[in-house]
Order: sequence, then C-alpha cells, then structure tokens
Amino acid sequence: MSAELLQLRQQIDEIDKSLLALLAKRMQLVTAVGEVKSQQGLPIYVPEREASMLEARRKEAEKIGIAPDLIEDILRRIMRESYLHENNQGFKKLNADLGPIIIVGGQGRMGKLFSRLFRLSGYEVHSLSEQDWDRADKLLANAALVMISVTIHSTLEVIHKLPKLYEDTLLMDISSIKQQPLEAMLSVHNGPVVGLHPMFGSDVNSIAKQVIIYCEGRNPQAYQWLLEQFTVWGARLHKINAVEHDKCMGFIQALRHFTTFAYGRYLSEQKVDLQQLLTLSSPIYRLELAMVGRLFAQDPQLYADIIMASDQDIDLIAKYYQSFGHSVGLLKEKDKEEFISQFERISQWFGQDAKRFMQESNTLLQQANDISR
Repeated sequence: MSAELLQLRQQIDEIDKSLLALLAKRMQLVTAVGEVKSQQGLPIYVPEREASMLEARRKEAEKIGIAPDLIEDILRRIMRESYLHENNQGFKKLNADLGPIIIVGGQGRMGKLFSRLFRLSGYEVHSLSEQDWDRADKLLANAALVMISVTIHSTLEVIHKLPKLYEDTLLMDISSIKQQPLEAMLSVHNGPVVGLHPMFGSDVNSIAKQVIIYCEGRNPQAYQWLLEQFTVWGARLHKINAVEHDKCMGFIQALRHFTTFAYGRYLSEQKVDLQQLLTLSSPIYRLELAMVGRLFAQDPQLYADIIMASDQDIDLIAKYYQSFGHSVGLLKEKDKEEFISQFERISQWFGQDAKRFMQESNTLLQQANDISR
C-alpha cells in the first residue's frame, strides 16, 4: 500500500470518528427533545416537521455538491433510530385519571406490545389470560379500559364470554377484521366501544409512522383521549366504517397473503433450489422472494384466519383465480397485442401512482442491494 493511499485512508478514518461523535451528540439532543415532548404530551412523529427538515437538508446538500438522495437516506436512517430512542423514554399520560387497563390476551405478542406502550405512559395495566377466566369478574370489575387482544378465530367467543362491564368502561378490540367484532362488542356492552386494527406486527420496536385504523362504535367522545395517546406514540390514525374496512382488508391482506401462499406453495412443490434462485436474483427479485419467505416465518394460524376471515374474502380470491385464468389464456393464445393493450389500460388506471411507486421501490431496491449477499 502506498504512503499516499494510507494517509488518505487515515484522514477518512478521522472524519468517520468525527461523524460518530456528532451522532452521539445528536442522540443526546434527541434525548432532551424526547423529555420535553413527554412532559408536554407531544407526538414523537410530526410529519410536517420531518418533511420540512428533509427538504431543507436536501437543498443544502445540493448547494455543496452532495447528492440530495444520499443526505435524505442518511437522515431517514438516523431519524428511525431517534424514534426508537424516544420510544423508550416514556410518554405523557394523557388521561391522568384513568383507572386500570385490562388486556385480554395480554401475554400474547400484541398484548405485550400494547402493555409496554401503556406502561411507558404511566397507565396501570393488567393481563387477563385464558387461565384467569375464573377470576374474570374480579379482574374486570374496576376496569376503565378493556382491550381484546386474542387470535382472530377466538375474538367473538371471548367478547361474548365477557362478564358485564361497568357502564363507563371503554371496550375495544385489535382484530384485523372489524364488522363482526364491533357488532359483538356493541351487543354485550352498553358503554363506549371502538374497533381498532393496528396495521403492524408485534415485532416493531416503535409504532412511530405506523398506521392504526379505527372504526367508531359508541360514544366516540369517551375514547378521544386514546386516539390522542396513539398519536403521542407516533402512530398515524385513519378512521373508516367497519364494512368498508373489511372490504379493503380483503384486497390488502386476504388476497395478497393468499397469492403469496400460493407462490410459496408452488416453489416448494417444484423443489426449486432456493439458494440458487437467490444467487441469481437481482435486488428486486431477492426482495420479492424475501417477502414470500417472510410469510412462512410467521404463525400459520394467523394467516389462515386472515385469509379465511369471511365468505366475502373467499369469493374475492375465487374471482381473482378466474381473472388469473383469463390472463393465462392470453399467454396460451400468444396474444401479445391484447396483452399490451391490457397492460396499457392497467397503467392508466394506476395513473401517477405508478411513477410514485417506481420512485419508492427504487429507494427500497437501493437498500436491498446494500444487504444482498
């Protein structure tokens, strides 16, 4: 190695050390910001602040000859770590007078996640597990909030098993289907009711930027504090009625999970050499394989419940199967002209979103390329 190259590398090493020191200082400031947010009950994620900051840094980077995309990538990674750091500091308790929170199924993974978040905000949280049902009357007697956090296939059964709750108790569930659980909760409880669907798994370290869907049940004024608490935790809230929610989830969850299941099943039946596929795959194909493999690393009962949640979802999948068959027909007929015509029609349906998805996927592919091996 030449002396000149060694000297240059040493200078780079020194700059890297300076960057580390700056990052440590930034995290100290994040800690201070988190304390202020906690005291004032401010959300850890403020999209307007993040967007304006990134835009400002991009312009500054461009002025000094640094790629704006590089700076945005670096800052987004730093901010993600910052959200995790703030998440562990605790949050302001927005409903200071709230009594005990009981999470039915609190020892499950999602139950534990929400238990941790509530406790970080200073709430008293207890778990009601299957083996505790002989004490359910006593445990739920003074509950201010009861959250149903059990498997999809047992949600309705558990709701109907609940003892009579205090009239002001807030009853809610976090199932990924909403119409039937919401109707069940409204039938067994005369007090405030809300249906929630967290659009994330129990493996998240922070719910900053994560989506929580909610469907109004009864007395929405009684749970506004809860929605605000979710916002303080950094979640993004979206309101929708239960019927429309379940219709959307048919496309977002049931259909997508089924097609992934079918693709994974076919790969296994063909006994393909998965490692060889990975070796030959560019980042986009590796990422697609990773998303398929991700499904099969999780609980099969959960996905069976999601895919078979309703007859409507099964009908939707059956119609997709018919549409898939029509598409195969184009291939058998080698009708390229019709294929191109349909491709262009679908492209027009996606409109400008297609270009946006292209940009978003390019960012994901750059990250996938960094970790490909």
